[in-house]
Amino acid sequence: MDADARDLPPLKILHVITGLFTGGAEMMLAKLLAHLPANQTRHTVVSLTGSGPLAARIAGLGIPVITLGMNKGRLAKGPALIAGFLRLRRLIRQEQPDIVQAWMYHANLFAGLAAAGAPGAPPVIWGIRQSDLDPKISKPSTIRIAKLGGRLSRALSNKILCCSDVARVVHERIGYDPARMVVIPNGFDLNEFKPDAEARARLRREIAVPDDAPLIGLIARFDAQKDHRNFLAAAGQVRKALPNAHILLCGSGADAGNREIAGWIDDFNIGANYRLLGARGDIPAVTAALDVAVSSSAFGEGFPNVLGEAMAAGVPCVATDVGDSRMIVGDTGHVVPPRAPVVLAEAILALLRLPAAERQALSVAARQRIADEFEIGVIAQRYLALYRDSLAQKADTALKAAA
Repeated sequence: MDADARDLPPLKILHVITGLFTGGAEMMLAKLLAHLPANQTRHTVVSLTGSGPLAARIAGLGIPVITLGMNKGRLAKGPALIAGFLRLRRLIRQEQPDIVQAWMYHANLFAGLAAAGAPGAPPVIWGIRQSDLDPKISKPSTIRIAKLGGRLSRALSNKILCCSDVARVVHERIGYDPARMVVIPNGFDLNEFKPDAEARARLRREIAVPDDAPLIGLIARFDAQKDHRNFLAAAGQVRKALPNAHILLCGSGADAGNREIAGWIDDFNIGANYRLLGARGDIPAVTAALDVAVSSSAFGEGFPNVLGEAMAAGVPCVATDVGDSRMIVGDTGHVVPPRAPVVLAEAILALLRLPAAERQALSVAARQRIADEFEIGVIAQRYLALYRDSLAQKADTALKAAA
């Protein structure tokens, strides 16, 4: 950013997001807010639903968090829609932001409609976080909202920000305006996610995994998109080949109370060498404890954060070829077809069987790839440039209209 840009008054940005739980969009918003320059930006965050675990993290940055208290299941109909919409419209008029940035489908529509006709008509940036929408698995309501967004994108958005190139292509096909599309990938804090021998040893002691035992992990909420069954089917094959290997699941719903997971552990002969950690607040430490990180998703991923986090921690990855996973991993790990557990297992074993020097070289390369391509400070500057560009485009449009 040049000196002239630094001399400009701070931009007021109002973020509208469906909720503040621990999904990819929510985590990216929290990271972005922590790394955008405070002397150039001011933020307010509006959650359509409740506060969620990330609300306190954002509030701790000194950023106001406003929740509309809408029940998620009622976002698309009824009095909750009207009340939430009217309150959001009042907030936009009161705050008079320079930019309204929305995150995810419901928030896109709410923000676009609420900002329309507001004083000064702030530019609205929509956020696309998913890639494909599998009609066999995705909720019909999600697909309907996504397609409605495509039809309204020209009227209600100024820019459409995608977290991956695959997401851009998919959404152009369902009607989103290609001229408004911008791709900025997720960013990662290399000070938070890093190789950490002390954290690795501490976490392994806590969960009773020997320091020299191969530990393969899937860090993801329990959701059809993440395809835990595929991971556990592959894990069974890994355990058959390497009986001392340990399997770790971490994420909301991936705990001892999950009957589906328990059934799959039995079905695929995982044995006793598994750990179900559920939701954790120390993901950097959990990640650092792994030997191989896996993203086994079946559909819908845009830019899986878990891959960037693991690579930043120097952990080689095996990912299914969903969203931009192939681009993220590059030549520092393996990418395999989704829903192919035998192939997934073979890729995991290939990494575990590498000589120590080759595995260390892969670890270094993985971290360097994140540093070169996806470091959060660089990504934050790209967001800031997008905000400035959106305002410049608005001013240019106003001049042409007045001419």
